[in-house]
Amino acid sequence: MDITYEARYHQLEEQHWWFAGRRDIVFEQIQQLRLPRTADILEIGCSGGPLLLALRAAGYQHLTGIDVSDNAIAMAQARGFEQVMVMDGARLDFADNSFDVVVASDVLEHIEDEAEALREWQRVLRPGGHLIVFVPAYQFLWSRHDEVNHHFRRYTLSYLRQVLGIAGFRVERASYWNFLLFFPTALVRRLQRLAQATGLATTGAGDLKQLAGPANSALFGLLKAENRWLRRLNFPLGVSTFAVARKPA
Repeated sequence: MDITYEARYHQLEEQHWWFAGRRDIVFEQIQQLRLPRTADILEIGCSGGPLLLALRAAGYQHLTGIDVSDNAIAMAQARGFEQVMVMDGARLDFADNSFDVVVASDVLEHIEDEAEALREWQRVLRPGGHLIVFVPAYQFLWSRHDEVNHHFRRYTLSYLRQVLGIAGFRVERASYWNFLLFFPTALVRRLQRLAQATGLATTGAGDLKQLAGPANSALFGLLKAENRWLRRLNFPLGVSTFAVARKPA
């Protein structure tokens, strides 16, 4: 991602409603796996370590994180994480069958060769281990935000299932996420494209903006409620999509 955008990202990722909501649903999916607290968990794209912090607070003992950003890894190390390191998410320097769970939240869209990345993620999983992957949804939602983040693509749920299957995973759960904000987001994207076409658009630095406390709390509350609904159902639409997939035993 752009350097100026990365600095803003690290400033806001702890409390911003979207990051907090995504962390909440990722944590929820990990908890639903009913892992022992001694399970080996790898987070690809760990940033400064907010999800690792939540997992450590919940008692998980063997946590590893990687990120392509030196600044992000320095932040995670400052929080007391020793097994965090700078590494390319598509070329992992870990032995085969090293982890029980691999988490990749909004990482796959940053990697040009998605097939290579998924093969690597499967390689380092133990037989029967799980991959939890989140990606942005729908190419028609493409915006300046994707460009400053250096995304290569957005995903439909069917395409995510397809690439996971080709990589040898068995998809156990898949859904769209951020359903309630899908229609407002689609409208905003449409208006942005119209403004661009008429020359009225201004060059922006993505969608990451700090909101006032009450607005931030309200949007986080909305996502958290949606995350609870996802315990019982799947959504037909959303701004993101995710899957929980297993490496065959």
